[in-house]
Amino acid sequence: MPALRCVLLLAAALAAAAHPSPSFAQQAKAAAAPETEEEKQERQTRRACAVAVCSTLHLHKPATGDVACSIRKTWRKEVLAGILSRGRITWPWGSARCTGELRLDRAVLVRAMTEPELEAQFDKHDIRCEIEGEKETYEVKLQVHPKVTFRQGKAVKAKLNWGKIEAPKLAQTALWSATAADNTFGVLQSTVVDDINDFIQTRCQEVKAEWQGK
Repeated sequence: MPALRCVLLLAAALAAAAHPSPSFAQQAKAAAAPETEEEKQERQTRRACAVAVCSTLHLHKPATGDVACSIRKTWRKEVLAGILSRGRITWPWGSARCTGELRLDRAVLVRAMTEPELEAQFDKHDIRCEIEGEKETYEVKLQVHPKVTFRQGKAVKAKLNWGKIEAPKLAQTALWSATAADNTFGVLQSTVVDDINDFIQTRCQEVKAEWQGK
């Protein structure tokens, strides 16, 4: 089950457009080999997406329409081990690559930052992760329908609301159990809340010069 929790946390992070905190990012940079060209392209795409989201969150413009981004993130084994150790979770596999189409209603983002309290229902998101095993690559497809409660511009509660799952037969039953547990008991809620607030408060500051000019 710990390994399956890793898969769920990966998907949760992607759905929230999250990234490792600066301390973990610095550790990963020091430990990992130089970025590949593919990783550089992924980072630039995520940066452009962050600028678009942060402009609406902090400047409230554009205030209408959707933010739509194709997100891809390669997580190296050593990076995953460091990040997931926060939750005392081990990572038994190799690198993982997760992709998804992020869609956020700008009007909802503005309301989340300006209204005293808002329960925001976001679109369904399909997420696909490829995880390197010892002899083969495993593919997992997950669907989430996130609902986040904001208070005074900060996330205070979150539910991923897991939907359909496609996975190798050996993992599918356990994934159903794990996602059902999160739907019922919100076992990943604090992780998602922390990641959303880290994005708003930290990641947006990292790209402030770009969204301030929009």
